[in-house]
Amino acid sequence: MNAATPGIRMLAGASLLAITLAAAPARAAPDATPVATAAPVAGPTISGRVYDAAGVALPGARIVVEGTGIEATTSLQGEFTVSVPAEGDVTLLIDYLGRPRQTRLITPADRGARVEITLPAAGTADNEIVVVGASLLDNTARALNQQRQADNTVTIISADAIGRFPDPNIAEALQRAPGVGIERDQGEGRYINVRGAPSEWSAISVDGVQIASVDPSTRAVDLDTLPSDIVANLEVSKSLLPDQEANSIAGAVNITTRSPFDRRGFALTGMAGASYNQFGKGSDYRASGSVSDRFGADKQFGVLVSGSYSRTHRRPDNVENGWDYVGDLLRVTETLFKDYDTKRERIAGTGAFEWRPSDATRLWVRGSYARFKDDEFRDRLGIIWTDGTLQPGSTDTAATFTNTRLTKQVRHRVQVNEIWSVTTGGEQRLGDGTFRFDAAYTESAQTYPRRDELLFRSSLRPRLSYDFGNNADLPSYSLFTSNEHLQTDRYSFYENTYRSNTTKNDQFSVSARFDLPIPVGDGVATLSTGGKYRERNISADEERFRDRRATAAPTETLTGLLSDEESRNFDYVLGNRIDTGAADAYFDRTKATSQRRLPDSIAADYRANEKIMGVFGMGKFEFGPTTLIAGLRVETTDFRATTPASAAIGKNGYTDFFPNLTLRQAFTPNVIGRLALTRAINRPNFPEIAPRLLNETEGNIVRIAAGNPNLRPVLANNIDAGLEYYIRPLGIIAVNGFYKDLTDYRYTVTRRGPFGDAPSAFITTPENAPDGHLYGVEVNWQQQFAFLPGVLGGFGIFANYTYTQGEAELAQAYAGRRVFRLPGQSKHMWNASLFYERGPVNLRVAYTKRSDYLDEINADAPELDLYWEGRGQLDATGSIQLNEALNLFVEGKNLTNSPGVRYYGNRQRVYEYEKFGYTIFGGVRVKL
Repeated sequence: MNAATPGIRMLAGASLLAITLAAAPARAAPDATPVATAAPVAGPTISGRVYDAAGVALPGARIVVEGTGIEATTSLQGEFTVSVPAEGDVTLLIDYLGRPRQTRLITPADRGARVEITLPAAGTADNEIVVVGASLLDNTARALNQQRQADNTVTIISADAIGRFPDPNIAEALQRAPGVGIERDQGEGRYINVRGAPSEWSAISVDGVQIASVDPSTRAVDLDTLPSDIVANLEVSKSLLPDQEANSIAGAVNITTRSPFDRRGFALTGMAGASYNQFGKGSDYRASGSVSDRFGADKQFGVLVSGSYSRTHRRPDNVENGWDYVGDLLRVTETLFKDYDTKRERIAGTGAFEWRPSDATRLWVRGSYARFKDDEFRDRLGIIWTDGTLQPGSTDTAATFTNTRLTKQVRHRVQVNEIWSVTTGGEQRLGDGTFRFDAAYTESAQTYPRRDELLFRSSLRPRLSYDFGNNADLPSYSLFTSNEHLQTDRYSFYENTYRSNTTKNDQFSVSARFDLPIPVGDGVATLSTGGKYRERNISADEERFRDRRATAAPTETLTGLLSDEESRNFDYVLGNRIDTGAADAYFDRTKATSQRRLPDSIAADYRANEKIMGVFGMGKFEFGPTTLIAGLRVETTDFRATTPASAAIGKNGYTDFFPNLTLRQAFTPNVIGRLALTRAINRPNFPEIAPRLLNETEGNIVRIAAGNPNLRPVLANNIDAGLEYYIRPLGIIAVNGFYKDLTDYRYTVTRRGPFGDAPSAFITTPENAPDGHLYGVEVNWQQQFAFLPGVLGGFGIFANYTYTQGEAELAQAYAGRRVFRLPGQSKHMWNASLFYERGPVNLRVAYTKRSDYLDEINADAPELDLYWEGRGQLDATGSIQLNEALNLFVEGKNLTNSPGVRYYGNRQRVYEYEKFGYTIFGGVRVKL
């Protein structure tokens, strides 16, 4: 394929050698549970469920038919079906990490009955862990048991384990997983980067239904829209199987909502609390609850309803400095001091109705809804340096300009994201085979009920200086000594601007599959085939208005619009804030008469339709400890986009083949090796291929995003290899390596050039690079130190580290460069958490860190490539279990008040410096 192909072969050989070498000590290690020997499926079956003493289903348990090669794994609802010999008594061995192994004798009379097995809590014998109440370790066991039994490489995070971290949304919960970094907005996680890949390379599903992004600019899903406290499981598939959709080069994330069959009967959980934020105003609130029950003569019906609500009020500090060439010198062109007052509200809910009349039949209807509202006022003081004249004697860090311009602006922006989905389906056993079908409809929308701005400019044209030499994060500005910005009587109205954006996605999908197990020699082959059709429609509409006429000016002067509240960013005193009520009154009075801007109001609009049809066939061959999956997936894509501003039509149609070979080798039940050779795709973001232009001007910096109808999808040939050792009583040591050979890697490049009335603009377009690669290794260690004496046995560790390296070679050189780092790729990511759990007490201190990563490439000037600085964050939680039902907790988030920093080229040229403050949250959990 290219020069990277030998690297794939070398990694494959090294991975196989590592697995082979690891097998010898693994086989020699003592283990009370032997690896099952191969035997064909034959005779009748036994179905049942596995619970803990509280009636909570235990997923991922190994159910071994002793004396045969037959075993099964329990589902999320603890269910299993296993074939047994036709005659005589049978002994089932239940092997579940974190709990003592149990056996259950099955007599001939039990053959047709449902078997319910209750595993006792781990005791103190044999150094087993002690589980009390809502144990972190018990929920870690749920995740590790599922990971151990999985065919492919996955990372599982269980719901209650999420609750042990101060992670209010899905993005922040996922940052604890190996290889997952997050991109933040005002301190909150929004997008994820799995294994150093761009955020849109990871598809997001809810209960197996892929959801569309609310943001019109990307396929990446805004995970801050989805709260973390309504889910049952988060599953990150790092290597795909043929029955999974192929559009996840980095990792497919499936968010599993709760089911009424997660518990034996009635269940009620709830949480409520309040918090204090260092940079906030008043307390924040968060609450959630879930209630479910099963009913009917055989408890065959189940219903569940859950809900979540949160509200925050934050005031992050933010300073931005735009850098560009002034003549042949790289200097600051504009400085913006942004004083935010942000209220964020999340409302979410799920519902499920399920019917399981027998072990052979199940039907369901599930739905979910999430709404995120961001209501933000922003006061902004601006210094436009390049409206003046650069004076001699400037340096890379300090400069003086005469005749600079001062601006003051107030903006009220309200953003609303909504995602909802409904799915219905069923599963029916037909003889030895199983038929499954489902249909789903999902909608997502992003609207801006308000995007209103009012701008004043000062008549003063002062001589001002800046100096980054002593502190690049918070440089010194002479303005805060001379204080010209405080002369509010010198400001006059310049313009109002209004924008409304509405993006809507609707998606319908239908899928079906059939699985048939067949005895093959001394093993079992499960043949599977199926297909999925998915159609998505998206419309993006934007309207822009601007009025600079004298008649549009407020009746009040700037001084008359100011409140008594001081506006401050860090130690910069910006004057007083504009009164929010007065600003809204002005906006409401003048919005209808503001002048519509053309072509801006139609240039960014587009409509698109995407149809994807996928079919697969695969065989899963199980021969004792060896599982081999081989298959092929074929997907056809038909894409069409139109824009009102252009007669051009963006069209793409292609068919891709995705072969798959996955090997799982159980050297012992607790030493698992995996190897996968797969292929995946990432289709272009809709606006990248739509023939349109988007103007994102901020101050005097003009930024244009242009579509490219000829853009091709990114294809990746992947190799994944890993070795996992599951520690008794509960823990894991794992090493996983990966290599991704990329074809048509998609990147965005920014050039300087004229645009419209602007003599100089930053014009960004997407292009394809012929070659690229991404590789790395993940190391994961989780363990409770139960072997330590006395109370020390309550200590434990959760730690993981990921190294990634990637680059793309472009078809042409830009400013002498053809090889670029991949945007979003941090070379180093790690998490470390020390915890203590003993009896009713649970304590945890966690630190997460990722290194610097590229945000945007500047084609003309490498020194203006935009980077995010790596960021570390310290969090802590503590709780006490008052009884089996009540838990009191307190958690601290971002205790180090770590900033968010972006810079151009090197750390001295800071573009954005922002702080969000720490948060202390406390409350109560209820679980019945």
